[in-house]
Amino acid sequence: MDQYSGIKMKPIALITGGSRGIGLGIAKSMLKAGYSLAINGVRPADQVKEVLAELNTDEGEVIYCQGDISISEDRSKIISEVKAHFGRLNVLINNAGVAPKERNDILDATEESYDWVLNTNLKGPYFLTQLVARWMIEQKNKKPKETFSIINVSSVSATTASVNRGDYCISKAGLTMSTKLWAVRLGEYDIPVYEIQPGIIRTDMTASVVEKYDKLIEEGLTLQKRWGNPQDIGKTVAALATGTIPYATGQVINTDGGLTIQFL
Repeated sequence: MDQYSGIKMKPIALITGGSRGIGLGIAKSMLKAGYSLAINGVRPADQVKEVLAELNTDEGEVIYCQGDISISEDRSKIISEVKAHFGRLNVLINNAGVAPKERNDILDATEESYDWVLNTNLKGPYFLTQLVARWMIEQKNKKPKETFSIINVSSVSATTASVNRGDYCISKAGLTMSTKLWAVRLGEYDIPVYEIQPGIIRTDMTASVVEKYDKLIEEGLTLQKRWGNPQDIGKTVAALATGTIPYATGQVINTDGGLTIQFL
């Protein structure tokens, strides 16, 4: 019998920003891959009832852990809730992120926007990973054969300069270095750390630029002439979490339809 057969013995994944957009696509893929889930978001629990009802099936159990990952107390609360309910955690998926409230040229950028974006997109996942890494090490020491991993969902903006949202680019570039740092630190415990850099994904975050990117995609911006969707990212996350790509810790997986390929 599989070590995780039955809902109560399934491996557990925590997905930040897991109730909408890319995070929801990840949640659906992880359920299909055999996981039970803790999904995090900033919305009150009564605003995600429909999402939880959709996700809670025979495939796995799903709980909601409300909290703002940019706030230390909330990060601790999220982990405490996962511990109390499941008692273990196998995969952390750092997906939560925000875009600037306004796209301003870096000559006009504000410290308020910079702090808001960096606190959520970089500081939050960095210190949430710290909490989870400590717990995973404890679990690994008790059960050496158990598998654990950490997956950061970043962006092609980590390497593509956009002067009208410099704070966002900096936050994603920082997350790329965070991936490398945690991969190095957790290597001795055989806990791989990966990064996925999505390209142009159709979510509520890109709703205001649909017309712009429809045109650019049609003109050849991406090699695969379509928008990416949350399921594209979800399938990639699930492949990493289940060990389908086992010998690649610290590496970046570009899931962008060929957007970042340089060619003549």
